[in-house]
Amino acid sequence: MAERALRGTRLGATSYENDRNTDLAPRQEVTYDCTRGHRFAVTFATEAEIPAEWECRFCGDRALRRDGSGEEPKNAKPVRTHWDMLLERRSMEDLEEVLAERLALLRARRREEAAKVEELAKQRQSA
Repeated sequence: MAERALRGTRLGATSYENDRNTDLAPRQEVTYDCTRGHRFAVTFATEAEIPAEWECRFCGDRALRRDGSGEEPKNAKPVRTHWDMLLERRSMEDLEEVLAERLALLRARRREEAAKVEELAKQRQSA
């Protein structure tokens, strides 16, 4: 008997609800202008925060709101580079001193390598 009651329907595939007696959220249409001249409208809920720019649905470029109003650009912190953080920890005098030490070590190592190369060259000539 239960098989006959469900005959002709696909369970889970179709919703039997309708839109009667339901209120949709209030909406607004916002128009955007693309840098290439395209104009299109996007529908948003009235309480939604409207972005100042949107991706153009025709070409993918940046499109700005037609009415020109939008979010003020947020004040972002300037990016702290490695050099900025280094200057917070050390003074320029300290950095110059460290640089001089490292250069001295590098030059000493190069002198040692040059001496080894000369020694090898002399050994090959005598052999």
